[in-house]
Amino acid sequence: MARKKNKNEDAQDLKGKELKEDTNKEEKKQKKENEAEGSESFKIVDLEDIPHVGTAIAEKLRSAGFSTIEAVAVASPAELSSVAEIGESTAAKIIIEARKMANIGGFESGDRILERRRKVGKITTGSKALDNLLGGGVETQAITELFGEFGSGKTQICHQLAVNVQLPPEQGGLNGSVIVIDTENTFRPERIIQMAEAKGLNPDDVLRNIYVAQAYNSNHQMLLVDNAKELANKIKQEEGKRVRLVIVDSLMSHFRAEYVGRGTLADRQQKLNRHLHDLMRLGEVFNAAIVVTNQVQAKPDTFFGDPTKPVGGHIVAHTATFRIYLRKSKGELRVARLIDSPHLPESEAVFKVTERGIEDR
Repeated sequence: MARKKNKNEDAQDLKGKELKEDTNKEEKKQKKENEAEGSESFKIVDLEDIPHVGTAIAEKLRSAGFSTIEAVAVASPAELSSVAEIGESTAAKIIIEARKMANIGGFESGDRILERRRKVGKITTGSKALDNLLGGGVETQAITELFGEFGSGKTQICHQLAVNVQLPPEQGGLNGSVIVIDTENTFRPERIIQMAEAKGLNPDDVLRNIYVAQAYNSNHQMLLVDNAKELANKIKQEEGKRVRLVIVDSLMSHFRAEYVGRGTLADRQQKLNRHLHDLMRLGEVFNAAIVVTNQVQAKPDTFFGDPTKPVGGHIVAHTATFRIYLRKSKGELRVARLIDSPHLPESEAVFKVTERGIEDR
């Protein structure tokens, strides 16, 4: 016959049960927080859940690369209207509803913006001096422009970032994948192998997480940004990895070659402006760092100081979040100068380009 429990034992059982329930609640809360943190700004939600979006419109949006509510939320009515074949007024209503669902586009207090800014990731360049120049590394949700003469280290830094972004966060990475839009045929997997081995990584795994496309003209270059959105979604769904870095090396190569003379300048700048804003939206939706390299030109009327300046004019200057001027020094040494940033002062850093990659001198 079972022994009857006394009051103390009942109290202990009740206390143990409450403790177990509290533990379960805490575990569920932590799991929910982890899921929210892991989802970041990129969430896959059925487009059909957006008011005014039916099956036919949703399919058209997906085929055009708008596969998340965030992508729809940051689109323009004219853009959505053309791809979904709907009126601009309907497109505007869809965008408003998507913004509500994605919590994008309203006024926010400064403390909430600060909280969101804490989700911004930083990718180490491999050089502490260069990282300090950038405030801790290359930021996600921002466009970082590297410009300088040939041999100044632009492509070398891009290769190094493609390796470093795959490192765990405690080593300065983001455990992310990379998309590279190569306009000058400068991507070299052999260089990636050297840098990966120097970091103690498996070169085959590193190369497997880098997706490269060669752009043959400016229209193709812009199209590849749309394709990059689809690829990032596919990588997230099929492999469970996030694209955390998008590289365009170089930004102006095709635009500079195709649009010659002052008569074509307005068309070129309008097209370039759209391209840069597409890149910026890509970075914001996927919480990815956008790194572009840029060429320079000589300014013959400069009698004092450095006559070189980046091409692309004010469009590139206003859109790039960080602008870094790279120049050669003695031997392996390179000098980086931060000439524009929303919150960092102008300053310089010296680093080395060695067989192992980007290092401090």
